[in-house]
Amino acid sequence: MSAPLSDLPVPSSILDTDLYKLSMQQAVLQQFPTVHATYRFTNRNLSTLFTRQSSERFRTAVSHFTDLTLTEDELQWLRTTCPYFTEEYLSYLSTYRYKPEQVKIKYIPVTDDNLKGRIEISISGPWVETILWEVPLMACLSETYFQLVDTDWTYDGQDGKFISPHVHHIPFSLMSLHPQNLPTRKPDGFSREAAALASLGHVVDVLSKLKIPYSMPSFVLLGTCLLLPAVSQGRVHLARLYNLPPIGTIAHEWFMGVAALEGYENANSKALKLWEDVFLGKGAPLIALTDTFATDTFLRDFATNPERVFTWDGLRQDSGDPFAFGPRVKAMYESLNIPYQDKLLVFSDALNTEKCLAIKKQTDELGFNKVSFGIGTFLSNDFRSSSTGEKSKALNIVIKLSSVNDQPCIKLSDDLTKTTGPQETVEYVKRINHLK
Repeated sequence: MSAPLSDLPVPSSILDTDLYKLSMQQAVLQQFPTVHATYRFTNRNLSTLFTRQSSERFRTAVSHFTDLTLTEDELQWLRTTCPYFTEEYLSYLSTYRYKPEQVKIKYIPVTDDNLKGRIEISISGPWVETILWEVPLMACLSETYFQLVDTDWTYDGQDGKFISPHVHHIPFSLMSLHPQNLPTRKPDGFSREAAALASLGHVVDVLSKLKIPYSMPSFVLLGTCLLLPAVSQGRVHLARLYNLPPIGTIAHEWFMGVAALEGYENANSKALKLWEDVFLGKGAPLIALTDTFATDTFLRDFATNPERVFTWDGLRQDSGDPFAFGPRVKAMYESLNIPYQDKLLVFSDALNTEKCLAIKKQTDELGFNKVSFGIGTFLSNDFRSSSTGEKSKALNIVIKLSSVNDQPCIKLSDDLTKTTGPQETVEYVKRINHLK
């Protein structure tokens, strides 16, 4: 099936991705330029089916990714805003082109009429090239689904959900929105994230009418959404459009790939060292993700190098119990006599307003001065069914690194439902790290 280009959910910019995808691409270019990688798609909700029409629309959209290129204005913005990107990398990104032949899409019908089924997606090619597919592919597939499969929703009344008469000062920030978790629904392809950020223009008016003083950065809670006038964005394209500083961490992918290539013994330390070789002293935020091979393993490895613990700016929690994370991290810092008060804690797992407030209360009591929250689905997927009024369900889909140079990649997580990779490798990594 063909579709008009204007209707296809193709990103409007090559920068419509997470910052950590670009920083990881630079790290791969410098450290592993010849490594071959494969990725696999997983739909965690097996009851969610796609139509044959949606699979063809998705396939057509992917074929148009070749049109995405870094513009001269975008290049200059990256050079100014992200000084840790080297000229070698910026030159590479300037010539980068998506190669749709690296993406294999298969529709598998499961209904008698063959009109509904499952989608299989695999990606294969040089790691330095294929690393950019994940984020825009997920956004593209999600938008296609809500264009053609689940159409029982509307934008009517959505803008008002961002503004509430109940505005309270709260000292925490919305660090990033993760597009791979967001059902991008707007027919013109502009994501719900953009709608959220566009609504920030009304925030100052609300504060003024309520006679609530504010300053930059002034953090506010608006109804069911966490917003702030000077929000830092993980989505690079939106950060550029709204003149916001892009901020990112490191994804599981880096730890998974390094471990498969360099060995699973002390894999976290190896991954951090290689990252430091690329970014240390260059002005890039050093914020480590802790749960790739379980947080217990990470903290144990991390603590063996006090200088590294002192140097890194903070840690991110992405699975497991968020209320156990702060106390564990504080105990580690204290055991090394390293001041923890100004170390950054980032929380990014299944957050909503109430959970953020509860976590912030706890981290205040623990003495952490810097806490940040990455909110994805809750912020962007606040639609309701037009026919029933019930909250619409977001897709639960992921694309994960599957192998590098034919070596399998795994992720344990602190949530057993998020473990990925061959069971034999999973059990081996658990065994060498003394995990149950």
